[in-house]
Amino acid sequence: MSTAKETLTGEGKSPEKLHFAIVGGSLGGLATGIALKALGHDTTILERNPEPLLHDQGAGIVAGGDSLEFFERYNRCKRPIAVSSKRRQYLDGKGNVVHTVDMVQNMSSWDLTYHIMRANYDGLASLYCDVPPVDPAHGSAAHYHNRTVMAVEELTDKNGTSGVLVYWKSTSDPSTTGSLVADLLVGADGPSSTIRSLFVPNMHRTYAGYCALRGTVPEHEASPAARETFSERFTFYHGPGVQILAYLIPGVNGTVEPGQRLINFVYYTNFPEGSTELDEILTDRNGQRRRITVPPGMTDPKAWETQRAIARERLPPQFAEIVCKAKKPFVQAVTDVISPEHEFLGGKVVLIGDAIAGFRPHTVASTSQAAFDAMIYADYISGKIDRKEWKRETMGYARYIQRRGVDMGERSQHQVLALEEYIRDRDAASTSRREEMYPE
Repeated sequence: MSTAKETLTGEGKSPEKLHFAIVGGSLGGLATGIALKALGHDTTILERNPEPLLHDQGAGIVAGGDSLEFFERYNRCKRPIAVSSKRRQYLDGKGNVVHTVDMVQNMSSWDLTYHIMRANYDGLASLYCDVPPVDPAHGSAAHYHNRTVMAVEELTDKNGTSGVLVYWKSTSDPSTTGSLVADLLVGADGPSSTIRSLFVPNMHRTYAGYCALRGTVPEHEASPAARETFSERFTFYHGPGVQILAYLIPGVNGTVEPGQRLINFVYYTNFPEGSTELDEILTDRNGQRRRITVPPGMTDPKAWETQRAIARERLPPQFAEIVCKAKKPFVQAVTDVISPEHEFLGGKVVLIGDAIAGFRPHTVASTSQAAFDAMIYADYISGKIDRKEWKRETMGYARYIQRRGVDMGERSQHQVLALEEYIRDRDAASTSRREEMYPE
């Protein structure tokens, strides 16, 4: 089978060492860098964040099959990566368990996943995990922060060698600029992707009419009733225009010790577009109206106090407790975006993960999409699969799960569902990607 380089040049030569520029240094960019580095290729990550480390997002991650497969393939850090939940359960408005399903699911945290990936990618030392030894068969790995990409130019010299020229500016000092030459470029810069906007202009994220209010509470700070409800349980409540779920994730520095873990909640509630309520919840403590996300620690105390009062009125007591006890809640407006294509300039520029499709969080598939896209792109580059299969699998995943997320969100937030219908939707979200996309 042909490699990506052979497909681009038509030379039909054996695979050669390539240099990949990767735009975006969050989980998708790191996953891609790790997978390509393991093939012996050189990689350079350009991350716009002005600091060397991305800040803890304070978020839980459901580690689905593709995420677990990625870590099985590439993780060389010896430590647990997740907390297991043994049961899925549903509460009524009074906090009584009304339905249970025995089901093992694995839950991690954004910060633990990020630090494990950094340790594997560029040897970043942290309290989360030991740095694995350097593998001489791997390619080089460079990670540059404070680089905001502005433009991409296709290069072809007189000998037929092709590549891309990536222009960037300093995030903190826009007067400082530079450029980077690479054979191929991967856009892993999230649902508001700059790389996508260069090739698919006028495509923007559209607001879905509701927000995800998120936060964590240390396990030992919860009441006995809340600990019983959420410890090693994936717990849900659904009401008109409201749904909330919670599960345990690793705690400080990734600890999985009982009592030191975190109860992570995701609370979906409707805020009509253009409403005063939406403006209030997306305006941070400094008075800045955010478009998509109010980060942890920046939520306006008055706006959050309003949400606490609403939680006490609308939610089961165990859920109301953790919403009220969260010290650094954050807010994410739920949006939709999907690109019509994921490769440009004849394959010299590709998109992966959220840059292709920003899934609604009901699908719990964003991290899995990034892991899958990174793995299958590496398989394509190595010649294990051809271009047709790579495109079919990558875009098939994006389109299918994006549609499923929209359907789940519209039903749960804007329709009155019986519990059985809600359970059916959640069961669909737990079906493996391949089972769901390619049923027997």
